[in-house]
Amino acid sequence: MENGVREHRYADSATLASALARSVADDLRRGIDEREQALLAVSGGTTPRGFLSALACEELDWRRVTITLADERWVPPTHSRSNERLVRETLLAGRAAAATFVPLYAHAPDPESALAQIAVRVDALALPFDAVVLGLGNDGHCASLFADGDHFAQAVAADATARVLPMRSPSVGEPRITLTLAALISTRALYLQIEGADKQHTLTGIREGIGALAGSPLRIILKEARVPLRVYSCA
Repeated sequence: MENGVREHRYADSATLASALARSVADDLRRGIDEREQALLAVSGGTTPRGFLSALACEELDWRRVTITLADERWVPPTHSRSNERLVRETLLAGRAAAATFVPLYAHAPDPESALAQIAVRVDALALPFDAVVLGLGNDGHCASLFADGDHFAQAVAADATARVLPMRSPSVGEPRITLTLAALISTRALYLQIEGADKQHTLTGIREGIGALAGSPLRIILKEARVPLRVYSCA
């Protein structure tokens, strides 16, 4: 079912973050060398903070890099749960502040109201991405692709034309907006960052198709991805 999984395991979070940052930076440099620009999508949450800070320290021509998010919680950028806030505090710092950032949030009451505006931003991105870095929930979700989400079927359709969709799920507290499967797999390099035994157990369940994880979003990504999934993990 998989196009391939390449596993990279590390002793601790700091070592993982540094190694992942080096690999993603290499992808971005390659994009700049070959096409004079590079495109990156990153995830939010708590796990990627160290990686994003490490990536910000990499030496490359950040003026030629465009960064967006795999998904966003529908909260303003000043909110503690904002993925945009995380990226601005960690990755868009120092020399990396010269990169162009494309947010998935707009000042509107809900993601549905701003969908057209955000779709224009995402459609303007020069896909494919040079790298997409995903996280993993214990339920098997990545980005904001929730199996119980209201737009899940549309978001994971391999032939979907939409690159971004709103997502509401009883599993989470606030509305979300997310890149679709079609957008996420349109990439030259695909990464998954996981930490801890629980996430490793979830990934094993997804790969083996155990129980409810057989229908998880990441399993669908593994099936449809055009490049191997590079898993960076630590205990």
